[in-house]
Amino acid sequence: MKNYKVQLMALFFPFLALSGSATTTKSILSIDKVGAASLTEQIDPIEGVPFNMPQFKRPVFPQLTVNIINKGATEIEPITTIINQAITEVSKQGGGAVIIPKGKWKSGRIILKSNVNLHLAEGAELEFPGTAEEYLPPVFTRHEGIEVMGPGSFIYADGEDNIAITGKGVIYGPPMNAEIRQRPNGNTVVENDITFNMPIEQRITDGMNGRTFYRPKTIAPINCTNVFIEGIRMERSTFWNVCPIYCENVIIRGITVNSIDVPSGDGIDIESCKNVLIEYCTLNCGDDCFTLKAGRAEDGLRVGKATENVVIRYSLAKEGHGGITCGSETAGGIKNIYLHDCVFDGTQVGIRFKTRRSRGGGVNDILYERIRMTNVGEAFKWDLLGSAKYVGKLAERYPPRPINKLTPIIKNIHIRDFIVESAEQVLNINAIPEVPCSNVLIENGQINSKRLIGAINDVDGFTIRDVDITCSEDNQINILDSRNILFEDVNFMVPTGKVITNIKGEASKNIIYRQKEEKIECKNKQSIKVDLLSQM
Repeated sequence: MKNYKVQLMALFFPFLALSGSATTTKSILSIDKVGAASLTEQIDPIEGVPFNMPQFKRPVFPQLTVNIINKGATEIEPITTIINQAITEVSKQGGGAVIIPKGKWKSGRIILKSNVNLHLAEGAELEFPGTAEEYLPPVFTRHEGIEVMGPGSFIYADGEDNIAITGKGVIYGPPMNAEIRQRPNGNTVVENDITFNMPIEQRITDGMNGRTFYRPKTIAPINCTNVFIEGIRMERSTFWNVCPIYCENVIIRGITVNSIDVPSGDGIDIESCKNVLIEYCTLNCGDDCFTLKAGRAEDGLRVGKATENVVIRYSLAKEGHGGITCGSETAGGIKNIYLHDCVFDGTQVGIRFKTRRSRGGGVNDILYERIRMTNVGEAFKWDLLGSAKYVGKLAERYPPRPINKLTPIIKNIHIRDFIVESAEQVLNINAIPEVPCSNVLIENGQINSKRLIGAINDVDGFTIRDVDITCSEDNQINILDSRNILFEDVNFMVPTGKVITNIKGEASKNIIYRQKEEKIECKNKQSIKVDLLSQM
């Protein structure tokens, strides 16, 4: 039987054909073993990856070191000109480090150059300004998956190689009452603000003369190679924190983000990048924590760059919308993602997939394993339709729409070896009727939740296997227009001692509950006898 299961997994999940799991939940790391506080000096080899991935090494920079104090920097005046001149000079001399020493510093946009390590010493506090004028001229960037000329980011680079931001210092956005925080972050949704056939140089979003304004990210290099970010802490962002765009060979390790009170205050957003390692990070965010994106709608399809070959390990997501999120910008495709040995503690959702009918591309070939979740809202969530606020009537499930180039495909997702210590609900899947979410496997885990399964809607090929599920308040599994659903060796424990399957929709079929030698083909209002949860 074991060999049969392996063959079946290889059939439906070919990207995992060479991987296997002998892990038990005993090997799942606790919260004190992950995150920035557990950062190691060395970068350990990458192992167990079900796709081709290079090994990463700490970058090497020339010995040249420039302290901005020696260039005339003082805490009294902004250091923008001094630090950018120092970076340019060091880069022209072949590279080295530019040091921001202990102290409270203020700067406008910093532009990194090739072979330069911007090092924030312990005790260094670097604050960025709060008016739109201080982010002129506009630079080439992306805003929520659309290319624009805008504020960019506090620390920016375009087309550079071998750049780094390191140290134990802190980067601050402007005060919470700053002028740029009072501005709307765009007029409507970005694809309505910016028409996809508009030339890039005309997409000016600097907020001047009545133009749209998009808030700056904290760190957002674009078109760069060999990017290294380590050790720093980020506070009080105005938008997303760390967002490499069109970059290759990226290492992000040991950083801390605190942006709980910031709308759209994502922690790390990997946007259309290749070969990325994220490890030992701690994120407390006003939106999603670890996030993978690949462009939006027609503009994202025009660019056509995937996010691919990403490893996330030994990291901690605390408060935030999603612990790990794919989307909702999916146009270029999100694929070959491997997350392991992470803890999600207090996020609204643990594992989250999101897109919209109009986003294009999709998500495929995902492996998550050895995960601990505590005090999460929903352990697993697929939100593929969105809300009318952003996509209008496209958020309505019916009628099915014609499949076109903007229809996203979500498939081949494998989640295994996990503990959900406490959750409000186990699972919700709201997929797209015309392109059902397919080939999802969740196996080898333990779940403690108040409520069971709120929705499995528009899914074709979904298996939960070898999972112990204890629900304290609910015994309902709700299924709509879904087929080829298998609950295999799932041990339910609910207050009534019975699980009820509420199955609706003409497309619903082949919904199986299999426990050892017992096999039940589930119907609407099916009552399945399971373990009784004792009421203490």
